Amino acid sequence: EVEVRQDLDGVLAGVFAVPNVESLVAARFVQGLAGAVGIVIAQAAGRDLYSGGKLVRYYGRLTVIGGLAAIVGPVMGGQLAAFTDWRGIFAFLALLGAVILVACLTVFRETLPPQERSGGGLAQSGRDFGRLLGDRVFLGAVLITGFVNAALFAYLSGATYVLQGIYGLSPQGYSFAFGLNSLGFMVFGFVAGRLSERWSEKGTLVVGLVMTLLGAAVLLATAVLHLPLAAMVLSLLAMVSGVAATTPPSTSLALAHYPEIAGTASSLLGMARFAFGGIAAPLVGLGGAGTAVPLGLVTVASAALAVIVYAMAIRPHTRTSELAVASSAPVERVAVNS
Repeated sequence: EVEVRQDLDGVLAGVFAVPNVESLVAARFVQGLAGAVGIVIAQAAGRDLYSGGKLVRYYGRLTVIGGLAAIVGPVMGGQLAAFTDWRGIFAFLALLGAVILVACLTVFRETLPPQERSGGGLAQSGRDFGRLLGDRVFLGAVLITGFVNAALFAYLSGATYVLQGIYGLSPQGYSFAFGLNSLGFMVFGFVAGRLSERWSEKGTLVVGLVMTLLGAAVLLATAVLHLPLAAMVLSLLAMVSGVAATTPPSTSLALAHYPEIAGTASSLLGMARFAFGGIAAPLVGLGGAGTAVPLGLVTVASAALAVIVYAMAIRPHTRTSELAVASSAPVERVAVNS
């Protein structure tokens, strides 16, 4: 409720009361803060309600919805822009915020049982952050999420210029290419959720990382060798789909063992996604005009760092667990002996 009210207030200020562009930017900043709350709550609420395979399936569905929003949002924006100006678009967002507020008041309920709630406070939050960051698997999952989303944000930042500016796609052609990638994001996010549930979270994560790195590598090769448009579109599709495939298992690995502080864990996960993405996006434009090489370099570096983090933080934990099962010894003892 607080999230949507802030969202609504920020949009209304942006539409009806801004005296200058600085005020509009400030109002949009408030709107962004409020929207971020929704992402964190959605992940934490899933951990409150589900565990095991159902939890991974839930995160897969969240990934699908995120991909759907990436398709529907630009289409709706384009249709609105055909008969209204930017103020009308903000008015529509305000109306949408009001609908979400009503839904929160009438449908959404508190998902964390009363006996598991804590009083919070800065000191408790600091202890919770220290506990989470001291967990190698959690930290690895957060870093992997950050790095693969850095590749995704680099794509979002540079794809328009690459596909339209370099390859000459029309706005309609670009919308088809963007829609194809969003469809791939949805499909592989859903498949990864089901695959993690039935096969292995870490195995699915490896598949997603390989897809991301392979797509980024082909993207860089396409940029360097000036390969045709089809190679660029397919490499972007593979990379974006790989990012989607990593999302359900990495989110589950990060939140599964912290039901009592799922909100805190989710906030760190969300912060990594957007912080790493915000750092990577401007780097795409450093190489000057007429080349897609910077986009390829940023995505390859991001994907490679994600693979390195997996090898250092997630994979050793998997081997330690397997040794513990084989020897019927506690994981901690096996970790010390090995």
